[in-house]
Amino acid sequence: MNRNGLTISMIFAAESANFGEGIGNLTVLKKYSRGDKNQYTYISRQALRYNIIQQLGWDNTPVSNESGVVQFAADASIEKYPEVDLFGYMKTVSKKDDVAGGASTRSAVVRLSNATSLESFNSDLDFLTNMGLAKRNGFDNAIAQSEIHKSLYAYTVTIDLDRVGEDGMISLPNEEKASRVEQLLRTIMFLYRDIKGRRENLSPLFVVGGVFNRKNPFFSNALIMNDGILNVDSLKSIISMMGEDTNYVKVGLVKGVFANEDILESELKANGVGETFESIISDMKEYYE
Repeated sequence: MNRNGLTISMIFAAESANFGEGIGNLTVLKKYSRGDKNQYTYISRQALRYNIIQQLGWDNTPVSNESGVVQFAADASIEKYPEVDLFGYMKTVSKKDDVAGGASTRSAVVRLSNATSLESFNSDLDFLTNMGLAKRNGFDNAIAQSEIHKSLYAYTVTIDLDRVGEDGMISLPNEEKASRVEQLLRTIMFLYRDIKGRRENLSPLFVVGGVFNRKNPFFSNALIMNDGILNVDSLKSIISMMGEDTNYVKVGLVKGVFANEDILESELKANGVGETFESIISDMKEYYE
């Protein structure tokens, strides 16, 4: 089996899940503008990576600031630490006495896109005070404002299966490679994000992907929403040009979310999200076997 490119594009719903630098007493969401004159919020790939690593329990990779920059420790190998195996590293060693310094890098095996909103941001604000606490002792209450936006978001995960567990002279057993990828995918299935006293559920409501011959994030630009309808034509157009890989496309959805779920089921052969993940995990394991 030569299919070594795993990619999954997903849609989830979330509210105000990533903030940037504030302005005065205003907390500002991360967002960008498009040519349609609308603004769209996003959850950065760094924020998604943080939550994934934390919920996997892989946030124990040793770090160092010996070179003046906080980075992974020089002895943090992929054999012991899955985080640097899947998400890469840069290690810099300072010159000491007659020992030359230098840097070693590993590009990410698992790549995440930003999670971008599929519905535009309309400058909604939440008005906040600390009156509940201030009244306890007769203090003046403080006032703040925070941008708010609830939307469907889309992001893509791609994995180079042939690079998992391979780094220089290190080559992990295939069982360990498959286990690490499976743990990652099962964490993404039930991903969440804690922010400002809320726990946002980032579990996918729609998923399309599979294990393919090409390492391409095929569907990253094809998830388009309009008035609760997920565009089927854009997905079908991508699938039709994938050649042999067309046969390996898996689609899943949560019922009751999309207005055109009947069309998604009939034209894209959509199953449940859990069933789709299990099928992709099965194909991934077959690659390592």
